[in-house]
Amino acid sequence: MAELDPAEKIKELAATLASVTAVVDVDAMRTEIAELREQSADPELWADQENAQKVTRRLSSLESTVNKLGLIGQRLDDLGVLYELAESEDDADTRVEADRELEQLRKEIGELEVRTLLNGPHDEHEALVTINSQAGGVDAADWAQMLQRMYLRWAERHGYSTDIFETSYAEEAGIKSTSFAVRAPFAYGTLRGEHGTHRLVRISPFDNQNRRQTSFAGVDVVPVVEQSDHIDIDETELRVDVYRSSGPGGQGVNTTDSAVRITHPATGIVVSCQNERSQLQNKATAMSMLQAKLLARKREEEQAALDEIRGESTSSWGTQMRNYVLHPYQSVKDVRTGAETGNTTGVLDGDIDDFIDAEIRWMRSRERNGESG
Repeated sequence: MAELDPAEKIKELAATLASVTAVVDVDAMRTEIAELREQSADPELWADQENAQKVTRRLSSLESTVNKLGLIGQRLDDLGVLYELAESEDDADTRVEADRELEQLRKEIGELEVRTLLNGPHDEHEALVTINSQAGGVDAADWAQMLQRMYLRWAERHGYSTDIFETSYAEEAGIKSTSFAVRAPFAYGTLRGEHGTHRLVRISPFDNQNRRQTSFAGVDVVPVVEQSDHIDIDETELRVDVYRSSGPGGQGVNTTDSAVRITHPATGIVVSCQNERSQLQNKATAMSMLQAKLLARKREEEQAALDEIRGESTSSWGTQMRNYVLHPYQSVKDVRTGAETGNTTGVLDGDIDDFIDAEIRWMRSRERNGESG
């Protein structure tokens, strides 16, 4: 089949953009933007800092989406003119510039199209990400810290704010665990496919014989719960421990025992927070994290019950997740979607959008086919 000419490619992209615009309902977005602007102009809003920040984040996200859709539409129009100019002037440089812009627009519209697939019950929420080092000793601890940096860099690339609630440092290098929130609408729907075991193969920097080492880290992603998702917790059944916050090498961060660890005996779930100076604030944040974990557990139990009724396997698709090979060759490959790249440096620096897009499409395909997970 002959390749489409630029005009036809632009027409196809314009049709996709129109579809995306209809699905996200730009008119409704504009109405909500007007309401949020009115709320943000009210001085009383800032009496509740947490709600004020939620309003301003939502407003910023909606404005960004509407502006981006409008800008992409304008760029598509300009691109048609650019190709006409290249043709009339027989200008090879202009044609290269137009081809480059066409490819960039294809990628950006594809990302917007994937966003329309985020329609799960909690997809629009912010995300709580927890990373734990697993098998592999000091290499696994180092690997867990590399993954933490990868996700924080990904969030930074997109302009998303993050809050690191707790980090438990390993003795020699790296971290035992960490928990942090990604403060962006649809962060959970975007990142939930990252849940699972991440496997690293490399020459260990901690082995004086330069042997190849395989190490593992687990990534857990749950939605940050809203009040409507509230799960009743009997605080008398909780075990609350306070301790002194610490940083790498055991250096004290606070001079008081302000860090808080909460254990939920009924489920064995343990959460902790040490990023605030106030013990009260740390406890409130830890309780919010516990809410998120309990909600995720509830959803897993409900899904397991449905799977049992259907007679389906309850094994999680997230268990075997992604392989990162740095030696003897360079490759990052998702074992579920087949997405793969040799640009390991870029991936570890947060360039994981292609993997995330493939995950979202893969998960939606499975859900449409009635598969578990």
